[in-house]
Amino acid sequence: MMKEKIDQLLAEIDTLTAQTAEQAEELRIKYLSKKGSVSVLFDDFKTVAPEVKREVGQHLNQLKNKATEKINALKEAVEANGGPAVAGLDLSRPADPIAPGARHPLSIILNRISEVFSHIGFAVEEGPEIVDDWHNFTALNFAEEHPARDMQDTFFVEGEEKMLLRTHTSTVQVKIMQTQKPPIRAIMPGRVYRNEAISARAHCFFHQVEGLYIDENVSFADLKQTLLYFAKEMFGEETKIRLRPSYFPFTEPSAEMDISCTICGGKGCNICKYSGWVEILGCGMVDPAVLDNCDIDSKKYSGFAFGMGVERIAQLKFQVKDLRLYSENDVRFLGQFKSALL
Repeated sequence: MMKEKIDQLLAEIDTLTAQTAEQAEELRIKYLSKKGSVSVLFDDFKTVAPEVKREVGQHLNQLKNKATEKINALKEAVEANGGPAVAGLDLSRPADPIAPGARHPLSIILNRISEVFSHIGFAVEEGPEIVDDWHNFTALNFAEEHPARDMQDTFFVEGEEKMLLRTHTSTVQVKIMQTQKPPIRAIMPGRVYRNEAISARAHCFFHQVEGLYIDENVSFADLKQTLLYFAKEMFGEETKIRLRPSYFPFTEPSAEMDISCTICGGKGCNICKYSGWVEILGCGMVDPAVLDNCDIDSKKYSGFAFGMGVERIAQLKFQVKDLRLYSENDVRFLGQFKSALL
């Protein structure tokens, strides 16, 4: 009786056909699932007489192997002919292309600046973007009547305490000077905010990297050599720098630093306004009043500080003429930097 059922199923399996993956799956369920015809015979095998058990067992295994091979062959044939492997999914359809991503140009520049200064011992420090008036202005020697305190330049936060969105990452310098003892050597990258009209050349937020070095006997010559090293590492060995006298409340003396134009090599072009020089940062010796405000002995220690706009550096490296492009998330713009190496 058992052998007749096996022979009957073997004959059925020889005639099986399937046009779709769904039909092939239905055949698998009918014959090979837990309650399928082949599985039921294995359950009945326990009632077979001992003297024929070996012969019947061999036939059962032959049936299972043949059913498995046949149904797998039907599935492969359906998929090879372009039929769907599962309902609603065509595995023969070409995959949708996924374009590789790219780092944001500002991230590329920030990483490179951090790398350059890390080679000469500068640590990377960060701080909050919402700060109080003392950290943003008073500790840095801003007079009460200084125009930067005006609402037109600063975003103030409503509340009992006078809080604001930091206008420069110098607030991190103050925090470091309050919490660390000299020698201090660090850079402070981050986003800052100014209440300005948005245009191709200005934005209400942008990114800065500031640097601070405080120790005994630090001189302006140390500042100049540090910035010359940075300029050559960032823009090339042929880059030259010049320092022009300027004014900042928190440094004395102060200077603006220009580099020889990387586009025209100092010959003059529209980028450098035909001067051969491009301004990239401000710098100076830390004012003794700032050191005293942060409880650092200005008679024992001296230091220098500098600050640069990351967007400005990116403009020179990548020739980006509109600051708004950095924050619009246009993939056509961002995709240009997939292979950017600095």
